[in-house]
Amino acid sequence: MNENNRYSDKDLAEFKELIQKKIAHAEEDLALIKSAFKNDSNNGTDDTSPTFKAFEEGSETMSKEANVQLAIRQEKFIRDLKNAILRIENKTYGICRVTGKLIQKERLKLVPHATLSIEAKRMQ
Repeated sequence: MNENNRYSDKDLAEFKELIQKKIAHAEEDLALIKSAFKNDSNNGTDDTSPTFKAFEEGSETMSKEANVQLAIRQEKFIRDLKNAILRIENKTYGICRVTGKLIQKERLKLVPHATLSIEAKRMQ
């Protein structure tokens, strides 16, 4: 691993482009999740038996709760990616917040919002 203080401007530009693509994709996914959550159509089940309707409403509630959890997780992911962009602009991106060493490029390509090196992660 390179022991320099920070990644080069060229490397930072590459990471920024990668992160911006991930943000765009994550925001599209979030929009889909939110539209599924807000979909209140009942698909024409007004005339079904009350017993089955109760099961369906319970299932619908569970589905909405699952979508809310997915949306919350997706929003956190987007926030973490945007924070990574800020670190790129501050030229502190890719520096482990525990060890102060550079996080391996391979790790940053897989987890671009990472703030810990594998070494620091293992210490947890």
